[in-house]
Amino acid sequence: MITRRCFCSSAPRPWLFVGLGNPGDKYKGTRHNVGFEMIDAFAKAQGIEMNTLNCKAIFGQGFVGDAPLLLAKPQTYMNLSGESSGALAAYYKLPLNRVIVFHDDMDLPCGVLRLQDKGGHGSHNGYEWRMLKSVIYHFRGNREFARLRIGIGKPPGQMDPKAFLLQKFNASARERIDTALQEGVEGLKLLLLKGLTESARRFNTEQKYKHIRLQTVPT
Repeated sequence: MITRRCFCSSAPRPWLFVGLGNPGDKYKGTRHNVGFEMIDAFAKAQGIEMNTLNCKAIFGQGFVGDAPLLLAKPQTYMNLSGESSGALAAYYKLPLNRVIVFHDDMDLPCGVLRLQDKGGHGSHNGYEWRMLKSVIYHFRGNREFARLRIGIGKPPGQMDPKAFLLQKFNASARERIDTALQEGVEGLKLLLLKGLTESARRFNTEQKYKHIRLQTVPT
């Protein structure tokens, strides 16, 4: 088992992957829970069991090659996700350049991903703003953490964004998301092997062309 002490030794610093979502069957499969889905897809691909509770999160730990890794799905509900992610980073004494937060993004077409090294908490809708504001607050106001943004598309017509976020995907959108999850797994594996800068450059170039193909296609 990976321990806090192990992570503070001369071994490589671990990565902490935090997927955002809402707990409970009611929210399973909804657009707002794709962060959870990315964690689950990565854990399954790497044989990492998500079978413990730690800092208010469903938690797993393991290695990808020689890289130690922590996986977390906060159970605090979306707008309080920072309570869990901040506590985990503090407990394992992780610098924020070893943390990646996975979350949905309505500014990207459904199934398009972006891996960015840092940024603000967004302002295109109140739900995402509050979600990432909590994370930033519990990182002591520091925004220097990476994000994997998972595109879910925009609400159709005048649909309320909150209702859109809490809907499940239709069949075509579900297919795009499932493909994106597998692409995300491969991108994250590359990150663990090559580092954030190189992997983000490669990954985002690939996703850019996917973005161009999908940006005018309805979700």
